[in-house]
Amino acid sequence: MFIYRLFSANFPGENLLDDTDRSIIHVLEADARTSLRKISEIVGVSLGTVSNRVKRLEKSGVIQGYSVILNHEKTGWELNVVIGMQIEKGRLIEIQEKIAKDPRVYGVYDVTGDFDSMVIARAKDRKDLDDLSKNVLSVNGVVRSVTHLVLNTVKEKSTSIPAKN
Repeated sequence: MFIYRLFSANFPGENLLDDTDRSIIHVLEADARTSLRKISEIVGVSLGTVSNRVKRLEKSGVIQGYSVILNHEKTGWELNVVIGMQIEKGRLIEIQEKIAKDPRVYGVYDVTGDFDSMVIARAKDRKDLDDLSKNVLSVNGVVRSVTHLVLNTVKEKSTSIPAKN
């Protein structure tokens, strides 16, 4: 997965990525193992240009790393859950950090609305979800939690770079 930062201290609001950068990123998003030579063929620029651009994108933090995307069901995570949490005033960060340490937890977010935090987690089975609920999500400081079991995943993919204006 890639995380993109599209701002500059020198040019607030200016997009740092040109069409060549965007094309390179799209190729890498499709397959991060694509060779620089193959990227240069696909994008239509020299190998040196691709090499320099990828290094610059990595150094600037636009590309923060490369990873394997796993099929979670095939690796043993049968259940996906989305949990809304209300947390005692003044303890949000402390509680979120505790919850985030659990390896079943995929994401922890500050949110607006009825909940203070949303947690995305995976569990091996119902017994594992029960353990997650009783030993992680019910820590002292959690006022209320509402767990939603995901029945079907329609889309689960990281977002790409925003379209140019």
